[in-house]
Amino acid sequence: MTIERVFDKLWKQYSSINEQASKIHSFLKSFDEEVVNDHIALRTFNHPKVNIDVIGQYFIDLGYEAKGTYHFEEKKLAATHFEHPHKDVPLVFISELILEEFSDTLQATVSELLEAIPQGVQEKVDFLWSGINWPMISHTTYENLLKESEYAAWLAAFGYRANHFTVLVNKLKSFDIRSLNDSLLANGWQLNTSGGPIKGSPEVYLEQSSTLAASTLLKFSDKELLIPCCYYEFAQRYEMPDGNLYQGFVSSSADKIFESTNS
Repeated sequence: MTIERVFDKLWKQYSSINEQASKIHSFLKSFDEEVVNDHIALRTFNHPKVNIDVIGQYFIDLGYEAKGTYHFEEKKLAATHFEHPHKDVPLVFISELILEEFSDTLQATVSELLEAIPQGVQEKVDFLWSGINWPMISHTTYENLLKESEYAAWLAAFGYRANHFTVLVNKLKSFDIRSLNDSLLANGWQLNTSGGPIKGSPEVYLEQSSTLAASTLLKFSDKELLIPCCYYEFAQRYEMPDGNLYQGFVSSSADKIFESTNS
């Protein structure tokens, strides 16, 4: 499967449950903008069946290389970003929950979910947009996971999909990241203000902002409930002293971006 096909599949699944992304995409197109994707983010667990090495291999098979690694102590996450030799191909950011740093109860819940994944399913690239591969959890299970980790609760409820796509602001003619934020707010979209509406700075070669995740009505095994799903991110990258555009991520900024899916 080609890179273009993989990202098209991920976008269709992502935008089908996150209408704000399609609407913002159309809003930018109304200014005759070329909307270029900077990166996608994927979530998983640090379990041998589905860890970063497993998920990342799909992209390595497409020509990507593992680059920067990151650690988020408070949220108990690790992450790696992947780059393709062709710079016009989006970056990929994959994070994983460090299960052993959580309670026995959370670990047992997640283990039960992962054991339910059919043998061999995760060996195919379409696992990336396969959603949940286990029986739908109950609302009670979701709430119990949420008490320890929003990330775990989100992943248990939504499974495998792009958590967010990202507009590369550098490619926009009519906006920088500040004027884009202002326009989004003026048109009724809510932004993640944790750590400020803009995370990062030109001094670290990256500025990021994001919407708050849109809520979707999810049918749990015992009831239906509106919960936050996916969000849309915006990234403005800056040149480093060597003249190249920075391609990495800033841990302190990414830490706050994760909070875009908080309840």
